[in-house]
Order: sequence, then C-alpha cells, then structure tokens
Amino acid sequence: MITDNGREMKILVSTKNLSREEWLKKRNDGIGGSEAPAVAGVSRWKTPLQVWLEKTGVVPPASAQSEAAYWGTRLEDIIAEEFARRTGMRVERLEEMLQHPEYPFMIANIDRIILDEAGRATAILECKTAGEFRRHEWEDGRVPDEYIVQVQHYLAVTGLKKAYVAALIGGQHFVIREIERDDELIDYLIRIEADFWRLVESRTPPPIDGSDAAAELLKKLYPEAKAGSAIDLPTEAEALIRQWREAKAEEEAAAARRQEAENKLKALLEDKEVGLLGGKPVVTWKNFTRKTIDSKRLKKDYPDIYDQYAKESTYRQFKILIDEEE
Repeated sequence: MITDNGREMKILVSTKNLSREEWLKKRNDGIGGSEAPAVAGVSRWKTPLQVWLEKTGVVPPASAQSEAAYWGTRLEDIIAEEFARRTGMRVERLEEMLQHPEYPFMIANIDRIILDEAGRATAILECKTAGEFRRHEWEDGRVPDEYIVQVQHYLAVTGLKKAYVAALIGGQHFVIREIERDDELIDYLIRIEADFWRLVESRTPPPIDGSDAAAELLKKLYPEAKAGSAIDLPTEAEALIRQWREAKAEEEAAAARRQEAENKLKALLEDKEVGLLGGKPVVTWKNFTRKTIDSKRLKKDYPDIYDQYAKESTYRQFKILIDEEE
C-alpha cells in the first residue's frame, strides 16, 4: 500500500488467513505496537521482562484473550464504523502485518487505515474501549501514554504523519483524538526497541524487577540449589536486604490495619449477613461450608492410600538470616 507521501509500506505477512496461534507465532519476529509501551516502560499491564520471556520462547504468549480484550476486538468494527460516520473519512481494514523498512524488528498490526480519494494511506486509526473508571484518562483531549507510544510506533513503521484514536468509554461515551507524528519520540522508540531486540537475539534478560515474570524466570533459571554451595554477595546486597526488610514491615503494618478494620466491621455486623450504607450493601459476612481432606488422619488410618496419592514437590525457600541489629 502506498502512503500519501509516496512511500510503500513493507508487508511482512498477510494475516487474512492466519489462525490466532499462527499470528501469535509470527509476532515473535519483532516488537509490535501493543508491546512497544512495555518495552518503553509505560505499560500498566506488561513489563519489558514479560515481553522478553515471550519473544525468546521461555514462556508462551497467552493464546486466550482476556474478557476485556475479547470485547475490545468484538467492538472494533462498531468503533471504526462510528468513526467513519462522524468524520466522513474512508476507513479500511488492513489485513497485513507490516514491517519497518530499515528496522525489521519493528512490526505493526494496525486496526484500520485511512485512505484518501486516490486510495493512498493518509493516517492510522486505532480503536479502543475503556471502562467508565478510565474516563478521566481521556478528559481535556488527553490520550493514555501507552496508546501514544503505540501509535507513534505504528507511524514509525508506516511512515505516515498522523494517527487517530477512537475510544468507546463506559459503553456509551465516544471520543476521537488526533495524534501527529512525533519524530523525537519515534527516534527514542527506535533506540530503545533496538537495544531491547539485541537482548532478545542474545537471549540476555532485561534487568530483574519486581514483577511476577521476573520471579517465574528465576524459578526456571535456578530451579534447585546446589547442596552445600555458597557465594560471596556484592555490597549492593546490603541495600536489597534493607529494602526487603522495610517492605516486609510495611506489609505487616498494612495487614494489621486491615485486620483491625475487618474485626471492627464484623463487630458492627454482629450476626447479620449484610451491612448496608445508604440502603446499599457494602459488606457481607456470610456462612460457607466446604469439605477438606484431613491429611493427617488419612496418613494415620490409611498410610498405603496416602502414599499412593501424595505428591512430592521440590521448591526453593528464600530467607533473610541476619538480624537488623547486626
């Protein structure tokens, strides 16, 4: 497809007949627009390490969509149609995965392309959905940071100068935002995505962070300790131990405050199931019955059956050994 500045967009693969599994596999050939915010460190949903784990195949990409992502995809056509109706622009689905002509690690799956009367691409359209609790992020002409990064990534790949983001908020509030190409931001994205892709190609993980992905990676890399082994830690370990202790103390204080509030609410409920404020239910303390296996009694009375079904697992337990006074 030719853009309005005469540049032809580079097609990596047609997505018309690709299954979702094939599409996910092909996405590992580069960094997509929805992954660019994570690589840039502005995503609320994914970290650079999580993207690295998927790109290197350490963990498979999620094949199942979340409920929010599912409905976002289902409503995409409606949002695109409404955008076209309100703006009078010609909007078409682009059934190709695109690739940057100079930086092949930058790829793009664009929701829609906007065409002029001659059929040349003039802009990108991204279709979004958001819950009512996210409405403030779109007020006063704003666009969430991750979407700005996403569309600038797409503008880099396509060479286009403009993008539109159309969003349906809370199922009933429709907004349109126009985003101009930002070459300074694009240059920054190219640099950090290039650095990240080198980590993928060399299978060098990004710096360890506090994410679940980092914890999962460490379990995969070092599943078992070598018996009797030890290592001299660098001096930075002292600061990390202090950080761990401080966080643990904060967690314990927060847990105590939570338990105090819970106990006082239970005292207010007495033997009632539901507590109301202004006639609306705000807290419950209901009866539940469940059955559990008494493993100690089972082992004592039927040891053979217990041994038959007992499952042994090996895991590593982390502890801080030195006292605060030391």
